Amino acid sequence: MNEKKQSNLKNILNQLEDLRSFLPPINTAGYPFIILFALVALILSLLSDFLGWIGFILTLWCVYFFRDPERVIPEKKNILISPADGKVLFAGPSKSPENLSDHKQQDLNKISIFMNVFNVHVNRIPISGKVIWLKYVPGTFLNASLDKSSEDNERMIVKIEVSKGVFIYVVQIAGLIARRIKCDLTENESVTIGQRYGIIRFGSRVDVYFPKNFNILVNKGQTSISGETILADFNLTKSK
Repeated sequence: MNEKKQSNLKNILNQLEDLRSFLPPINTAGYPFIILFALVALILSLLSDFLGWIGFILTLWCVYFFRDPERVIPEKKNILISPADGKVLFAGPSKSPENLSDHKQQDLNKISIFMNVFNVHVNRIPISGKVIWLKYVPGTFLNASLDKSSEDNERMIVKIEVSKGVFIYVVQIAGLIARRIKCDLTENESVTIGQRYGIIRFGSRVDVYFPKNFNILVNKGQTSISGETILADFNLTKSK
């Protein structure tokens, strides 16, 4: 019996090792979860082959969830790219939430992107600039596909200065399942378009607010790819 259990453990470990060559890079935020899932799979395999395979499949899903593939960043100037993979829920004029601005509400453009549990959840900087401030806002954990999640859910707001007097806001929003927002930025940090800056675990949403004289290039229902899809373009001299 002990030999059979040892054989099951070796098979699972060998299968995981073989899969490494086929899988994309994994975000470091996923390592603790992957290790936990793998340990559970090993324990289940000691109980039965069937449970072991269930644990193995769940471990594969966890690895898949935390994948962090390379992206080809567009070389065009004066563009705003997608900070997240997912479906565009909204693209158009919007009032800024009260806690978004330093002062009163503003008339801005807004693009909302919903990430389901099968999308890549690593977030990328949508435009080069300087981080002015970061603001964590506690809240609820409604379904992130709902409009009111933009103002009610837990979120992390990043204000980026594109040029003097030109700002955008990127908002990571936790969802019904997602309860962990990770943002690796610091205030006064210079950021580059396409660079990784955080992750939201297990289904979530990212909102981008930007000046109204930026030209929106995506539509509601469109699929966006983080770091590659161009959301908007602009003439910097006219945006000031």
